[in-house]
Amino acid sequence: MSHIVCFGEVLLRLSPPSSMRFAQADGFDAVYGGAEANVAAALTGFGIPAAVVTKLPAHEIGEACLSALRARGIDVSHVLRGGDRIGIYFLEKGASLRPSKVIYDRRGSSIAMAKREEFDWEGILSGADGFFFTGITPAVGEDLPAALGDALAVCRAKGIPTACDVNYRPTLWDPERAGSVMRELVQGLDVLIVNEEHAALLLGVESSLADEDERLREIGEILAEKYAVRRVALTLRRSESADDNLVSGALYEAESGEFRRARWYRVHIVDRVGGGDAFSAGLLYGIRRGMGIAETVEFASAANAFKHSIPGDMLIASAEEIARLADSDGTVRMVR
Repeated sequence: MSHIVCFGEVLLRLSPPSSMRFAQADGFDAVYGGAEANVAAALTGFGIPAAVVTKLPAHEIGEACLSALRARGIDVSHVLRGGDRIGIYFLEKGASLRPSKVIYDRRGSSIAMAKREEFDWEGILSGADGFFFTGITPAVGEDLPAALGDALAVCRAKGIPTACDVNYRPTLWDPERAGSVMRELVQGLDVLIVNEEHAALLLGVESSLADEDERLREIGEILAEKYAVRRVALTLRRSESADDNLVSGALYEAESGEFRRARWYRVHIVDRVGGGDAFSAGLLYGIRRGMGIAETVEFASAANAFKHSIPGDMLIASAEEIARLADSDGTVRMVR
């Protein structure tokens, strides 16, 4: 069966209950997640088969992580086992005027220490019809940029569509190193997902146009031409407080020259982690289903908005639920 392969680190997330501060906590809520795994989980919820490729330690915590992925319908048959530890991140959820805070403890994790030659991309990508990664993956381990380069080469040879969310994390690497690596990896992608800040900081593309839609279109056009990318998606967020944000997205298609921006969603945040990953999964779903550019970006933006209502890293929703939100006027009514 055809499926989308998502390559990256899966993490254990530890959070104080509710919106407590780290200093108040005498216990932590534990869930598993990570950008690529979050995309895979959303895709399986939409009815699109997806696999996660990573490396996990061969002990009970690694097995618990695999069980959590399997519970979301994710194929874990190509997950490598070995190494000493799973990466961890601690999340203190913000509230009102206090922002959320993340502390990483992922150095020396199994995937960070993985070697390029451990990944048999010919076998891993056999039968795949999509490959997804983020800019977090090459930042995590010394050999992972080269491993990604190998995977993308196999995708090109096999004609497998490729997608990347740039997803820059300044706590993992500096802009100079990140830009150097990402400018190589995004060349020739089918789908490039980025925000305005990271497009300028890492990919050297910005616009001075005052009108937002015109500015986003120009950034999409330049990125598509400069990096030979078929589609460029831009994520948009406006923060009113730690509890309330507005989210949207835009999509530019190089072949047709068409550009569309989705409507803004005002979201009251239960958990904002994974919103961008839900957007990525929504884009991949729309493209795979042959939706038009407007329908695709509206579906992706609705998926992003919907994720903010769900605790944990992963979007748990059907395609029908997301389509219902995308087609609505934004009014929430009980479904019964």
